[in-house]
Amino acid sequence: MKHAREIKVGILATICLFLLFFGFNFLKGVNIFSPTNSYHGVYYNLHGLEEQAAVYVRGHKVGQVDALHYDFTRDSAFTVDISIKKDIDLPQGTQMALIADGLLGGIAIELQMPQSPMTNDQSPIEKGAFLSTTYVPGLFESIQGDLLAKVAAAIDEVDSLVEVVHGQLQGDHLKTTLANVDRISYDLSYVSSDLKQMMKNQVPNIVNNADTTIANLNTVVADIKAANLKATVARMDTAVDGVNTIIAQVNTQQGTLGQLIYNRSLYNHIDATVVSADSLLTDLKAHPKRYVHFSIFGKKEK
Repeated sequence: MKHAREIKVGILATICLFLLFFGFNFLKGVNIFSPTNSYHGVYYNLHGLEEQAAVYVRGHKVGQVDALHYDFTRDSAFTVDISIKKDIDLPQGTQMALIADGLLGGIAIELQMPQSPMTNDQSPIEKGAFLSTTYVPGLFESIQGDLLAKVAAAIDEVDSLVEVVHGQLQGDHLKTTLANVDRISYDLSYVSSDLKQMMKNQVPNIVNNADTTIANLNTVVADIKAANLKATVARMDTAVDGVNTIIAQVNTQQGTLGQLIYNRSLYNHIDATVVSADSLLTDLKAHPKRYVHFSIFGKKEK
């Protein structure tokens, strides 16, 4: 009876220890009933990675970080131990990448597998092997880096602008500029006054002259419209037809003008007659006494 009670106490203590171990691992996110495979990676900087951090494959949680070891005598001082589900085979070329986990700045591990799928003749990475590591900056870090660069550039530009403005204020440039502005303002006022006078005095006269010119043009247009242009054009056509008839008759050698132009013998006779008349007038001027002349005694000279 005494031994039976001790056995019961031992069994109860064992159950309590198992429940305590199971509860502790459950709180850590470890499922002791699911077999896992372990892998390792070496980092120079963990960027805030902690134990029990999640391990993802393409956004799906497949394990967690079991332990973090460090040895600062080495350049890459941190060794990370992870465990993932046993049924997952990692192809050759898989990397352990530190990534941002959520918007609160947590760090997790992403197992980045190669794009090409693993073929049958390729063997997966052995369990317990060391994987190559990398770090993927988060959104806030990327924005922070770009923002700081832009802010630095903007500060440099502002400094340059301040120096330029300071140099302008130190010299006489500002006074000269203000004086030029005053002079331009005075010129604009003077021009505005002249423009007002012109609009008041000259523009009405110009408008009246334009109205008169337009009225005259309207009168001329009305006169042109009232003129009997059709009759005038008809008379011009008749005159042109008459001229064409005369030209046609001349071309056909009809009439005196046509005979004169195209008949060579008539031209020769007229030319001979003119020559004879010229010779007669010349002889008459040279010997006027030879021609019809009577003396005082009524005798005719030879």
